[in-house]
Amino acid sequence: MNALFKALNDSTRREILELLKEKDLTAGEIADKFSISKPSISHHLDLLRQAGLVVSVKEGQFVFYSLNTTVMDEVLKWIMQFKK
Repeated sequence: MNALFKALNDSTRREILELLKEKDLTAGEIADKFSISKPSISHHLDLLRQAGLVVSVKEGQFVFYSLNTTVMDEVLKWIMQFKK
């Protein structure tokens, strides 16, 4: 759970999640949307992957990233337990 909240704490990572909400993208396509270095984007993607928010699939020379909505469902379920 800590890794999840750490991943969500950064605006760049939240923007990446917004992009992936629309469709699966390669690391290069994601990097093209930002004005930061590709290694920095790779770091953000790795943190999102470690938190379980995204999954990556290698197809040939490309790595495609997609949202893992299962984790978000679990977080929402956890949060909802506090609602009366």
